[in-house]
Amino acid sequence: MDKSNPLVSICMPAYNAGKYIAGTIHSIVNQSYKNWELIIVNDGSTDNTADELEKIKNHNIKIFHQENGGQSNAANKAFSFAKGELIKFMDADDLVSANFVEAQVKLLGGKKDSVVSAAWGRFYSDDLSTFKLTREQVSCNLPGHEWLVQSWKNASSMMQCALWLIPRNILEKSGLWDETLSLINDFEFFTRVLLNSKEVLFEETAVLYYRSGISGSLSGTKSVKSIASAFKSIDQATKNLYKVRMDKEARLSCANTWQEFIYMVYPRYRAIIAEAEKRVEYFGGSDLPYRAGGLSRLLLILFNWKIVKHLKFIVKK
Repeated sequence: MDKSNPLVSICMPAYNAGKYIAGTIHSIVNQSYKNWELIIVNDGSTDNTADELEKIKNHNIKIFHQENGGQSNAANKAFSFAKGELIKFMDADDLVSANFVEAQVKLLGGKKDSVVSAAWGRFYSDDLSTFKLTREQVSCNLPGHEWLVQSWKNASSMMQCALWLIPRNILEKSGLWDETLSLINDFEFFTRVLLNSKEVLFEETAVLYYRSGISGSLSGTKSVKSIASAFKSIDQATKNLYKVRMDKEARLSCANTWQEFIYMVYPRYRAIIAEAEKRVEYFGGSDLPYRAGGLSRLLLILFNWKIVKHLKFIVKK
């Protein structure tokens, strides 16, 4: 690998991203780092994604079309065409700062046993003026397994795909995306990646602008199938961490991850919740509080979190 100027392959699944994909591509084309390729797999989109991609004329961008196979399948397909020694997966609706790739490549410095993360924040209603940078406990350099433990402890850290710059040989050890997963498939995938990484290096000047509040987005899906996928993803990820670390802190982080899942899906999916509660008990119990704002926070003064969730569920129905 050329330590000073390695080829970076950006792998981008795209499904019904016609409204946003031009802006996302623009943020790649305008990178200060120039030795990159962008591989886009249009995963059977039914909107104008294909039409938007037809407008792209750039020899660094390769576009492929396929029948819908799911995000994980499209990500793996994009990787199969990648030539770079450094890999980044990226959603088709997010944006990155102009120095993003250059800063991450420079920080990695030719290392093949580490990955690089980045700063991030959300913006809403397609309005960048709403962007707010998020600071996390793991916004620093940490061993891969320690990043996971600290991240999961408060069940709040982001594992979104565009954050990570990954040497190819780490992916060859960790394996690619699990194509049986849909919801929070990145959680399971990046757990394997980090467990096969000596260190996570944090680049604070590289910033991901994470688009939030998109109607119909995968992250907002709460069908039985998607909840089952989230359960499987967490189950596999926590088991993988537990193979590496069995100490008290790691067990608590696994338990808190399961507790956060329970908070998310309660009171629906009772059978799945019962299985998740068994996992919390297996790992020794959780100390993760139920986080609430507004009226829910006031209701918690009078009722326990389960009653509050029931009331919210009834109101939404």
